[in-house]
Amino acid sequence: MGSGLASDRDSAPQTPRDNVYLPSSVRTVAKILVVGHFAVGKTTFIGTMSEIPPLRTEEVMTQASADIDDLRGAPNKTTTTVAMDFGRLTLSDELVLYMFGTPGQQRFVRLWEDLSRGALGALVLVDPQRLQESFPVMDLVERHGLPYAIAVNRFDSAPPHSLEEVREALDLLPETPVVSCDARDERSSAGSLIALVEYLQSRLN
Repeated sequence: MGSGLASDRDSAPQTPRDNVYLPSSVRTVAKILVVGHFAVGKTTFIGTMSEIPPLRTEEVMTQASADIDDLRGAPNKTTTTVAMDFGRLTLSDELVLYMFGTPGQQRFVRLWEDLSRGALGALVLVDPQRLQESFPVMDLVERHGLPYAIAVNRFDSAPPHSLEEVREALDLLPETPVVSCDARDERSSAGSLIALVEYLQSRLN
């Protein structure tokens, strides 16, 4: 990956949202996955961070999914991603991220596996109130050999949990980045992506 990434976590990347074309200075395009269990905020995250209108494949949930999709953690959710979300983010004059959001339900595992091809890493969104639902997703990421960072998505109704508590509960390796994130907030979400990219760069050095 290119070395032009700004490492200042206090500065959100520049996002020229009115420009759909890549600048000629771009030398590196990196594919990453934004993954997580059902209703953890992946679509919101990509919509927040994409500098171009994001591609969404959301459909209204019907009675047919009532016995399949567990809504206890998101009782107000009325739509679900059925293929993928896609967005783009320019991190520097030379480095651009292509973000692919994957469906969170197990019945979409085959699609998840297709999207993982060519990805350099994954940002795993987790809900601190539903950490047990993150293990199948992490198993998939690890099975495909993708390095990843954990972004703890903060929900308004959730009591606070320290990042170390989350790290211990998920039984993570010491080097795995764990950061706090609000998928609705651009600066917070940018910090999560920067943590992942810096981690990926450190593994290449």
